[in-house]
Amino acid sequence: MTHEEMREMYELYSLGVLTADERIEIDEHLARGCPECSAALKKAAELNAMILTMTEQVQPPRRLRRRVLASVGADSARSGARTLAWAAAAACLAIALLLAGIKLGTDLRNSNAQLEQARRELKASNARLASVQEILQFLNEPQTVQATFGGAQPAPPRGRVLVNANRGVLLIASNLPPAPAGKTYEMWLVPKQGAPKPAGLFQSDSQGNAIHLLRGPLDPSQTAAIGVSVEPASGSAAPTTAPIIIPIPSD
Repeated sequence: MTHEEMREMYELYSLGVLTADERIEIDEHLARGCPECSAALKKAAELNAMILTMTEQVQPPRRLRRRVLASVGADSARSGARTLAWAAAAACLAIALLLAGIKLGTDLRNSNAQLEQARRELKASNARLASVQEILQFLNEPQTVQATFGGAQPAPPRGRVLVNANRGVLLIASNLPPAPAGKTYEMWLVPKQGAPKPAGLFQSDSQGNAIHLLRGPLDPSQTAAIGVSVEPASGSAAPTTAPIIIPIPSD
């Protein structure tokens, strides 16, 4: 193979799509240190890099490149220098178009990810709506009794506790400072006899508002009060700080 014939093949050589015999012949020639061919190969590689970087740099598999080259007639590399030059150009263009398709697929996947995020947000909104509806039902039931706390105090906290024998206990608080780092609020059921029982963990928001619902039936006649204390983030089996005590009105 002459220098002129090799020069027409370096684009394909740098893409790795020559036949095994052609590549071996060029490898052997380059191994002899031919400066002219080494320079030509470098220019061919730079040209390919410039074309391929017109799209996102995604390396196509070798089997994909062979399929593309076969589709544009590059597998008949012996058909002459003009055919090889056109095949190289067509192959580079085809690979660039395929890479653009890969980028489009990535964009579509990103769109799918955005759609999935919207679905998650909708699911969360539906959960919040369901929670609001549950609270409204709790408030509107005639069996619900309530007690207020902190109304006479100029400083936090204040709010109300609602007890329903069938639904549980609902705490609505305001002016409740955020719990310190590593801490949380814990609600307690204080029976008329015995020790306080844990009734769930909650946090107040940045405005000092908090809503906590303990679901499940309970016996108001055996419940003296509801307590709230600051506890470790994992909760406690018994209050470790002085709780706020909210007495429950008796029948």
